[in-house]
Amino acid sequence: MVDFQQKEHYSIDDLLDIVRLLRGEGGCPWDMEQTHSSIKSDFIEEVCEAIEAIDLEDTELLKEELGDVLLQVVFHCRIEEELDSFRFDDVCDDICKKLIIRHPHVFGDTIVGSTEDVLKNWDNIKKETKGQDSYTDTLTSVAKSLPALMRAQKVGKRAMRAGMDFRTADDAMKCVKLETAELEEAVAQGDKQRIEDEFGDLLFSCVNVARHLGIDSEIALKSATDKFIRRFSKTEELLQMNSIDMKELSIEELDVYWDKAKKLLK
Repeated sequence: MVDFQQKEHYSIDDLLDIVRLLRGEGGCPWDMEQTHSSIKSDFIEEVCEAIEAIDLEDTELLKEELGDVLLQVVFHCRIEEELDSFRFDDVCDDICKKLIIRHPHVFGDTIVGSTEDVLKNWDNIKKETKGQDSYTDTLTSVAKSLPALMRAQKVGKRAMRAGMDFRTADDAMKCVKLETAELEEAVAQGDKQRIEDEFGDLLFSCVNVARHLGIDSEIALKSATDKFIRRFSKTEELLQMNSIDMKELSIEELDVYWDKAKKLLK
């Protein structure tokens, strides 16, 4: 048993100590074996669960999930501390300095008149501190590990700030129509690589439309997927009431029940 005094209430210092004990001699074999790579998917999962708690407006669940996210941060910091690279305090120091530097209108004498001014200053300071010498640098710095729709929207937004963007949502919609025609042409030719390329172009164009309409593509697709599941569930329910297995019906027959489900869910 490790030397640890249990308490009624714990702080961040206790969390740091617990993770140190888990990875130290006499600790947990599983925790000791973990690396940045082995737990990186856990990081994504914990953040997604925190987002779900926000969507559910569940305060207690959010508190729990934020703790799980914090554990991931502390765990990765502990791995680096064992390598004499950096500590949790160094991470705190870096983010504090970043916030101070990027908010000169709060911690300095810069004057801003709107949120737009704040964002403009933020981008300029970010380019300078990250050594981004070109507009392309701002695009390539968007993390490739982001969900594809989220990354596309962020890249499009940064291109917009560089002056390369559609003037209106209607212009962006015209591009969707052009990309749809090119995808149809690729499908007709049966060229698999071109089909994939054109499909990607169509998705990117749709993201541009969403951005111009003030819609978050990631949230929109999530909502559409949830809606599909609700309609699918209602369709299956209607079929079960008639003792029918959906696999026994043609798509045309299923569409009849699907339309009924849509009407019932409105």
